[in-house]
Amino acid sequence: MSNISNSFRVAVFEGDGIGPEITKPTLKVLETVSRRFEGFDLEFEILPAGAGHYRDTGSALPEESMAKARDADAILLSAIGLPDVRYDDGTEIRPQVDMRFELELFAGVRPVRFFPGANCPLSDPRVEQMDFVLVRESTEGLFAHMHDGKVIDNQSAIETLEITRDTSEKLFDFSFKLAQQRSAQKNRPGKVTCVDKANIFRSFWFFRSIFEERAKLFPDIEADAAYVDAMAMWMVQRPWDFDVLVTENMFGDILSDLGAGLMGSLGLAPSADIGLDHAVFQPCHGSAPDIAGEGIANPLAMILSAGMMLTWLGQKHEMSQMVECGEVVDAAVSRVLSEGKILTRDLGGSAGTDDCVAAVLDALG
Repeated sequence: MSNISNSFRVAVFEGDGIGPEITKPTLKVLETVSRRFEGFDLEFEILPAGAGHYRDTGSALPEESMAKARDADAILLSAIGLPDVRYDDGTEIRPQVDMRFELELFAGVRPVRFFPGANCPLSDPRVEQMDFVLVRESTEGLFAHMHDGKVIDNQSAIETLEITRDTSEKLFDFSFKLAQQRSAQKNRPGKVTCVDKANIFRSFWFFRSIFEERAKLFPDIEADAAYVDAMAMWMVQRPWDFDVLVTENMFGDILSDLGAGLMGSLGLAPSADIGLDHAVFQPCHGSAPDIAGEGIANPLAMILSAGMMLTWLGQKHEMSQMVECGEVVDAAVSRVLSEGKILTRDLGGSAGTDDCVAAVLDALG
């Protein structure tokens, strides 16, 4: 990666199912909003990968695609996977997971917030204050040895969970720095909560002990911890109480979908997988092949992910106009949802993909 030029190369994977349908309008949104700001431009390169590509060629993530993604300034990844296309061992095609390991993307960032008009299932008025981020470790935990699981004599199965000090330290430092950024941005105290199962498993006791060590390096940020089962309940009962939650891979995988449910739909759930040098931005939802081609997919999670990409690029390259550009995208989506006139079916409306994108473009001015 290089920041010598203010032209940023974005590797784009259109994905499977509804993936191409939400990628094309997202690129249009990025092109539209970036023209409003001086000092940078975006270059997109569409690269092949995914379950459909595996079905047709035998490769889910071609080496050339991976090489170009590694060389790009950022990676924008759409929904990937098809339920009827699997590896020989029965597992789904998952180049997005492979990419996390290849690029050492240890921090999976999943924002959870209240959107007016977005069909939030909670009726408590305090839910309007819900605004937290789940940081999921993305390269270890139960995913660390996902290729090595064993089924023994059709009688038992074994998977291995791994947590290392090196990755955990980077994960916790990232989470505390994120809390510092949010504290400054929102003018409120920052807090990081470690979510684990330290009362039962030695691996999670180890995880929490490292968290407590790193917390001492950030005395301006409050640090506490919670067991994952209790946190699942509290996310429903009082999600407005949290700021940054940091947790193991599998726990984060599960809790992030709970967070999407609190927002009203997976169609509103953006994400980023971030490492020291690279980052991938992708909606949390799947490829929804059952509605592919019907023009009814919700593009907002993809658009919000693209906004996160702009913010990350701006912060990484110290370009305030790119950060502002990302904020403008986020504000446009918020405006569309708060007006409640153009909502896709997953949000209780009847708008199609094109109608939703048109509303976002209109909100961009």
